[in-house]
Amino acid sequence: MTLSLCSMTGFGRSDGASGAARWTWELRSVNGKGLDLRMRLPGGLEVLESYCREAAGRHLTRGNVTIGLSYQRSQGEAVPQINEAALSALLAALETVRQRLPDAAPVALDGILSQRGVIEWKEPEEDPAEREALLEALKASLESALEELARMRRNEGAAIATVLRGQLATIAELTRQAEAAPCRAPEAIRARLAAQVEALVGSNTALDPSRLHQEAALLATKADIREELDRLVAHVQAATDLLDAGGPVGRRLDFLAQEFNREANTLCSKSNGTELTAIGLELKTVIDQMREQIQNLE
Repeated sequence: MTLSLCSMTGFGRSDGASGAARWTWELRSVNGKGLDLRMRLPGGLEVLESYCREAAGRHLTRGNVTIGLSYQRSQGEAVPQINEAALSALLAALETVRQRLPDAAPVALDGILSQRGVIEWKEPEEDPAEREALLEALKASLESALEELARMRRNEGAAIATVLRGQLATIAELTRQAEAAPCRAPEAIRARLAAQVEALVGSNTALDPSRLHQEAALLATKADIREELDRLVAHVQAATDLLDAGGPVGRRLDFLAQEFNREANTLCSKSNGTELTAIGLELKTVIDQMREQIQNLE
């Protein structure tokens, strides 16, 4: 079974509601060496952090991921309650005042109840069953956001794969051009060496054909790029196989891109002609572009 190739960038969102609660999950991911999760959960819902980490690990393998939860809950009808300690203290104080000022008018009931701290308004306590239902609904909503994020990453991964296949085809074509470059032929090397020696010592000096042949053969050996060409072909096949396999192959493709670059550098350093040098430089350009794309892959 072929796995999907995924990008590390994407966005996911999910809105939900349960009872008096309303919320929105927002997930964002960008490139990262591993799976780095950053969570922004409102007070009272930190209990969801472990579930967030477990759920994200099921959907993602790499990327810097931010998980944010916006949460609102409509206030229930508050219930008045008498603070017995505060009322007792207030009544004791009033009795002390009455004893000292017996002719003072008595304090009305509404005056007593209006004193700070005597009456407390409390929100109704959350039912445990409702709390559990809320947490389950939040988890299901998070799963929806993660699925949207993963889907976006798969879609972008497919687009990147198309670009990479085109770049690999270009590398394969440039490798074939380097293979067929006329400047690699021993005859071409011998003719170029003869011209250089003649320009150096003068046209009247006889050149020993056997010595010239030996020098040409030595230069051809030093400039041989057969090994580099074979490795480029092997790397193209290996990268194609990884794209076909899919899944989290970004690290292995990045390693291959480094090997591609190594072979292109060696080809340029061994070049014995402008045509081969131009091919090597074009190879390096395409490989650099390919590495930029690979950096986005999971």
